Amino acid sequence: MSSSAERASLQQFAVSSLAAAVLDGEGTIVSWADTAQRLLGLRSEEVCGRPARTLLADPEDWERLRRERREPGWEGEARLRHADGREVLVGVRAIALRAPGGPGGGSGDGAGDGLGDGTRLYLVLGAEVGLLRLWRQNHSLVEELFAQDRIGLAVFDTDLRVVRTNTALFPYTGLPDALAGARLGDFLAPQDATAIDDMLSKIMRSGEPEVGVTMRVRTLTDPRAGRLLAMSAFRLHSPHGLPMGAAAAFTDVTEHEAAGERLQLLHRATSVLGGSLSITRTCEDLARVLVPALADCVLVGLAEPVLIGDEPVLDRNGQAVLLRTAVAGADPLELPESARVTALPPPGRGRDGGVVLGDLSGRAAGDSAEPGTEPGTEERAPRCWAPPLPGAHSALSAPLRARSAFLGTVTLWRTEQTVPYCEEDLALLEEIAARAALAVDNARRYTREHRAAVSLQRSLLPPSTARNAAVETASVYLPADAGGGVSGDWFDVIPLSSARVGLVVGDVVGHGLQATVTMGRLRTAVRTLADLDLDPEELLSHLDDLVTQLDVATSDEARSTARDSLGATCLYGVYDPVTRRCVFASAGHPPPALVTPGGAEFVEVHPGPPLGVGGLPFEPVEVTVPPGSVLALYTDGLVELRRGDIGAGMAELRDRLVASGVLDHPLTRTAESLVATIPPDSLSDDVTLLLARTRAVPPRDTATWSMAAEPAAVPRARELALEQLSAWDLDMLAFTTELVTSELVTNAVRYGGGDTIELRLTRADTLICEVSDVSSTQPRMRRARLTDEGGRGLYLVAQLTHRWGSRYTRRGKTIWTEQLLTPPLG
Repeated sequence: MSSSAERASLQQFAVSSLAAAVLDGEGTIVSWADTAQRLLGLRSEEVCGRPARTLLADPEDWERLRRERREPGWEGEARLRHADGREVLVGVRAIALRAPGGPGGGSGDGAGDGLGDGTRLYLVLGAEVGLLRLWRQNHSLVEELFAQDRIGLAVFDTDLRVVRTNTALFPYTGLPDALAGARLGDFLAPQDATAIDDMLSKIMRSGEPEVGVTMRVRTLTDPRAGRLLAMSAFRLHSPHGLPMGAAAAFTDVTEHEAAGERLQLLHRATSVLGGSLSITRTCEDLARVLVPALADCVLVGLAEPVLIGDEPVLDRNGQAVLLRTAVAGADPLELPESARVTALPPPGRGRDGGVVLGDLSGRAAGDSAEPGTEPGTEERAPRCWAPPLPGAHSALSAPLRARSAFLGTVTLWRTEQTVPYCEEDLALLEEIAARAALAVDNARRYTREHRAAVSLQRSLLPPSTARNAAVETASVYLPADAGGGVSGDWFDVIPLSSARVGLVVGDVVGHGLQATVTMGRLRTAVRTLADLDLDPEELLSHLDDLVTQLDVATSDEARSTARDSLGATCLYGVYDPVTRRCVFASAGHPPPALVTPGGAEFVEVHPGPPLGVGGLPFEPVEVTVPPGSVLALYTDGLVELRRGDIGAGMAELRDRLVASGVLDHPLTRTAESLVATIPPDSLSDDVTLLLARTRAVPPRDTATWSMAAEPAAVPRARELALEQLSAWDLDMLAFTTELVTSELVTNAVRYGGGDTIELRLTRADTLICEVSDVSSTQPRMRRARLTDEGGRGLYLVAQLTHRWGSRYTRRGKTIWTEQLLTPPLG
């Protein structure tokens, strides 16, 4: 056996309990070590000079052992007799030594006849078989650990130099033998080498092991991202208990950690995406969640129709124009606002058309994102939007595709992170892009439905401002569902006859589209009933009957969808600028506020039951309104909020109306300021506010005459009308007014049935002519035949005036007409 083989064999026995003895060629014990005494309990003087066979438990085994010992470097097992009589199974190793005094001695290789050769001496080593097997197992374990490369091993001396390592020690550092005697700083990045040296030094001082420490390790030859190692280290001790170095075991967890980070990013993106129904907000969330976890800069581009909720449409070349929608990690001005890309279908199973863009350092500003594409050529537009970005060295791009529709692309760049993108990064981006595309498409669909709902709501409500002879109004509408933007609150300003105006505010039970539809039906009904010039209490009675009928007629399907029964509150008032009187009636609605120079107070209305309850009357309340005063009509959402105390809310509204200076400031600004202080999260109900600044018709602009109901009244009425028009400098309306006055007075004399009639002219924003009598019969316009002598009066009146109509009064009826003060040309 060679000397190196012998050293390797001896290493198996290099323990303090190894027994040793020297035998001569005849098998006689020449020397006896203390370790042998501990093994068999026999002292040196008891065994030296004795034949070794006397130590066997069965002396007859000597011949067998002698024959086997002829083999060089013999190893085997022997059963020996302990001093106390018990048998001990011992593993034995016999090594030939030089012959004492012989010229040159023996060869030392174990050649020759073995025991029985008197010219040789033999060193016999032994240990209990159980302990020997444990030694061999430990040795095999250590050798196999250093032979494999799945777990990295390194042994350091007390100076923290590498003593031994395996092939897994720090990738890209070369062969293990080349590292022997080197310090970590010789092949690792300085900051990483220092961190590991500090950990090993701490272990050497304290003796406490470090377990599961994760470190990023970069080498001098590849100082980029390096590898992530999970390390455990402990101190090594000599047989005497003194520190002799340290050992470290480590595994490369780079891919494992990267997979975990990708999974966490996917979960984080999933939780963030879909949290908003805004298309732009969804794209911004996508960009923010990718920076800096996966990219240093992100650009999200969407097709132009998608941003307004429409279906994405490709041109005949399968291309779409993308608009810059969201940017993170870079100045948006560094990126173009739009680009044309080709919306290719998914290339194959498991892929969604994404692309990894490699080295970008050499790309010029006009270079295309993909090989073989020309940005300025419509027929060959790229399938990803990856414009040049200063400092970027690697990029990823994936399409946003949902329900087979191409919505846009998301592009990632790396500028600070040194590691280029790989296929695993692309697979992650495609998965995130697929989920983001569904969120964007849901937001797009919601935007489309929301736009339709808002259009419906706006079509059902009047303009926010209005101006006529009676009032100047401004309104604010704030739905509780800020996302949906639709509700059941409504308001209206309805022009009535004789320069009067109807003011309406109402609140339908519930929210959403169903409440909006109900609101539209009620608003139409109020306008229809108001056109009949009904008193406020009578109008609410008719409206209450209508709501009851609508509730009964509602289908079972609609009822289950609405969840609530049909119901509403409503406040209706009629203001007359001639008398400066306003009459209110309430169906379960909060009272209006009246702001005058002396302060603000609520009109003491007597609210009846909400609409749809039925069975109880509605009571009118009449108040005198000074010119320039402001009426504030509102829904309960303005005064309830989340406090629930409507009384406190009304008191707060009164104080804010006074403090706002509404009498001296524009109504629109005042209305907006009154609702601007409401916290968005405190809205539990829709808010509607209608402000109306009242006007008055001066006494000089009104003329009233009472005359007997006889034929002579007709020419007298014409004369009075012409004189008044001359006084008002309205001679251009003389002919029409004379004809209208003659026809109306004639009808009153002929069909009124009373003793007197009344003629009134009013100059407001139109010229109003009214004739009142005691009859309750409404006039009816009809088409006269050629042979009829009459029946053409009302037809002429309708053709010559701007508007005309008839209303009931407490003493009969009034027929009225309106003429524009400036007649239309032609």
